[in-house]
Amino acid sequence: MSRRKTERQLNLVICLLSTRRYLTAHEIRETVHGYTEVETESAFKRMFERDKHELRESGIPIEVGTGDAFSGEDGYRVRRGEYELAEIALLPDEALVLGLAARAWRHASLGSAASDALFKLRAAGVPVDPDAAPGLTPAMRTDEPAFGPVWQAVRDRRPIAFDYRKPGRADTEARELEPWGIVNLRGHWYVVGHDRLRGARRVFRLSRVRGPVRVLTTGPAVEVPEGVDLRSVAAAHRSEPERTARLRVRTDTAHGLRRQAQRVVAGERGDGSGWDTLTLAYTDLNALVGKVASHGSDVAVLEPAEARTAVAQHLAAVAEREPGPDPAPDAPGPAAAGSSSGRGPRSSDQLRRLLMLVPYALGRDVRVPEVAAHFGLTQKQVVDDLRLLWMCGLPGYTPGDLIDVDLDAARESGEIIIANADTLAQPLRLTADEAASLVVGLSLLEELDGSGVPESEALQRVARKLREAAGTAVARLADSVDVRVEDDARAEQVRSACSRALDNGQRLHLRYLHGYFDRVDDREVDPMGLVVEGGHTFLEGYCRLRQDVRFFRLDRVLDLQVLPFAAEIPEGVTRRDLSRGVLQRSEADAVITLDLEPGAGWVTEEYVCESVTDLPGGGVRATLRTPAPAWIARLALLLGPEGRVVSPGSLAREVRDEAARALGHYGSVQTPSEQVETASSPT
Repeated sequence: MSRRKTERQLNLVICLLSTRRYLTAHEIRETVHGYTEVETESAFKRMFERDKHELRESGIPIEVGTGDAFSGEDGYRVRRGEYELAEIALLPDEALVLGLAARAWRHASLGSAASDALFKLRAAGVPVDPDAAPGLTPAMRTDEPAFGPVWQAVRDRRPIAFDYRKPGRADTEARELEPWGIVNLRGHWYVVGHDRLRGARRVFRLSRVRGPVRVLTTGPAVEVPEGVDLRSVAAAHRSEPERTARLRVRTDTAHGLRRQAQRVVAGERGDGSGWDTLTLAYTDLNALVGKVASHGSDVAVLEPAEARTAVAQHLAAVAEREPGPDPAPDAPGPAAAGSSSGRGPRSSDQLRRLLMLVPYALGRDVRVPEVAAHFGLTQKQVVDDLRLLWMCGLPGYTPGDLIDVDLDAARESGEIIIANADTLAQPLRLTADEAASLVVGLSLLEELDGSGVPESEALQRVARKLREAAGTAVARLADSVDVRVEDDARAEQVRSACSRALDNGQRLHLRYLHGYFDRVDDREVDPMGLVVEGGHTFLEGYCRLRQDVRFFRLDRVLDLQVLPFAAEIPEGVTRRDLSRGVLQRSEADAVITLDLEPGAGWVTEEYVCESVTDLPGGGVRATLRTPAPAWIARLALLLGPEGRVVSPGSLAREVRDEAARALGHYGSVQTPSEQVETASSPT
């Protein structure tokens, strides 16, 4: 059925493109192969209406006019000027950044849209290369299930309804939003808009949306306020620190806190167990408590008194907890198997492929393996597509009207030879998703000025050309999406130095704050490229210490030196596949199970979990993999009474024992709910 439908719709497109006048539905039924065998008028009307809708959804501009002057019956045609991709002339530096912009979506939900946009541009003779500038890999992630429908709603200016869980709460609230745009901030996606039920401007993090997002198709279109700044609205909740705390920190520990400190006063040294004093700004007491507790006995609060009390009670709740038995392993359920919807191939996908393939293959040396790789198909599926194409053409459908495809060449040598397809010789215009994905990718590159990206002038030129070629609606959609990289000034300096080392082929020496362990390592790294993902920039390189490819987050690089000799990448060492992100799990990683209270639900949003199951009372049980169980121990100390390690039992006991050692800094605590007795200074 899908094959017959694709054939019918492709014949309809060819027919409507080739006519100069409007064709009535009756003429189309009598002319276009695929409709002639429909038995009843009502069945034809239903089929024709579905086909028109799906073609328009694919970006084909079917125009309605008077088809019969006597009866006034509607007619249909497709204007070539509206169908065909507008001419875009790109300079070499512009073509470079456009290919790079498409790479940003390669492993995200708009990856196919960006890839198809490049395919159409290349078919039109635009020299874009999706593998250009291999030293830089921008990578957007859109893992939230809500991203797709929210993007659609922003694109179509439609309101949405959804259930939302606030941080620290187990229950959800119904929301109805007029979305103005979506923002990627600190590696997370947010939707900004007018909350109809609250009558106010609101920002919602997409990972906290529960259940399906319903796009409301009735009522007026959403009106976006003039001059609204999406980025500033999404970031408005970030407040400046108002209070300070003094901490005592063991020598050569708590490096993250040291980097955030306003002041560090070196203390006594002697037997290797000295202490330094830190002055740390904070806004939220609970956040400060978690930060301090996560470092266990290496950090203690000196003042203010309320922070000392809060930390002591937090640690006491962990120290008094008796570890339970390890739970029986759960059988992997459907949720753990991946996020595939299970949907089979659609005829609309095949139709779009064919409309792209014909102009791309005409007059070019194109092979079956190349097309299969681009569309993610088997070579047999590509040959099947070509066989279907061979059955389509102009009304009349004689050998002279049909598209000529050399199927023997495709099967035997892999060569794709297409002729007699002048009607489809020009590529279809870019859809809103395709063009907007490139424009948004360009905006991400603007955030990386000076990091191997051509100068910002080229970015601005190509963005302007793309907007002009794609039209007003695309420009409006692109303006409704904002992406930023959260590198501070120091990380930007490191990024520029890494970029220069890449260009010159030089080795780097790093002093690096390890993300899993509270320690600083010295590493010699042969740089292989820069990766931008989740609001941060990473150096990808061959680590001489680990003798393997590693990623180093640039805001954790404490010091960088470009060494005066060449980088040497061992033979056979290649860059990592980023389809699963920078931080990838391994079967060799430890499996950890955590029970999380509602207030700790953010853990399942921040970290990739193997499974998440509901618990009585609104909490969840989360299972995740990590190469560093010590990091989970710090996480459990941070969570305190809001979370606990369920398994392995040895790690749960380690967390409890470390909490008891840290509690020794604060004197005696009777119970978590009672006031801490007179505090003593850490020793």
